[in-house]
Amino acid sequence: MADRPIKVIAKNRAARHDYEILETLEAGIVLAGTEVRSLRERPPSLAEAFCLIRGGEAWVIGLHIPPFSHGNIANRDPDRRRKLLLHKRQIRTLEAELRAKGMALIPLQLYFDEHNRAKLTIALARGKKLYDKRQAMAKRDSDRELQRIIKERNR
Repeated sequence: MADRPIKVIAKNRAARHDYEILETLEAGIVLAGTEVRSLRERPPSLAEAFCLIRGGEAWVIGLHIPPFSHGNIANRDPDRRRKLLLHKRQIRTLEAELRAKGMALIPLQLYFDEHNRAKLTIALARGKKLYDKRQAMAKRDSDRELQRIIKERNR
């Protein structure tokens, strides 16, 4: 079987701006009923989503998967919490690291892998302060300016 590339469904663009990403993990996500069809039909919203670990299980909360257009009563609540599939060892280490102040578990992207299974890339992250965000924006602007100058110089 030829390796198929992953098909990214949704990205959380604000996450890299608001958080300093320390570690990323791939997690399966438990979907029910028509949710997979809905993911193929319309993109979900990761903007308000976050992850929690409760009772030795990982959950994603705030992930909005719009209802399937032909789903009628089979559609689930679009904003329900969904279980993440991780190894116990991974959950325990994440739980220990989340106890530190300012740490969060946030979803970065939702995609279909090469076997057409829905996967969620989650990140262990530390919230950025306002001055960190300003520094990052200033660095990005200066890098753009530098690239523009180099491009003009090489003409």
